[in-house]
Amino acid sequence: MSTPRMPAPHDVTTVSYDVDVAQARWQKSSYSGGANDCVEVAALGDHAAVRDSKDISRGPLLFSKPAMRALVSGIAGG
Repeated sequence: MSTPRMPAPHDVTTVSYDVDVAQARWQKSSYSGGANDCVEVAALGDHAAVRDSKDISRGPLLFSKPAMRALVSGIAGG
């Protein structure tokens, strides 16, 4: 018998999906070079959203602020 997995405090799955992204101010990396082949990020109070700039019709991924910090830290750390 396995023990149910408890989500870590930084799991994306623990983020509430009732966050309103309609008024989000999306920002693209200055490294994108102007092409639509980048991700965009928006700060949403206690959350952050990330979306694919090539297909914004797909919903964004929502992260808690701690999860977003962990993601960026992990990317920066290699």
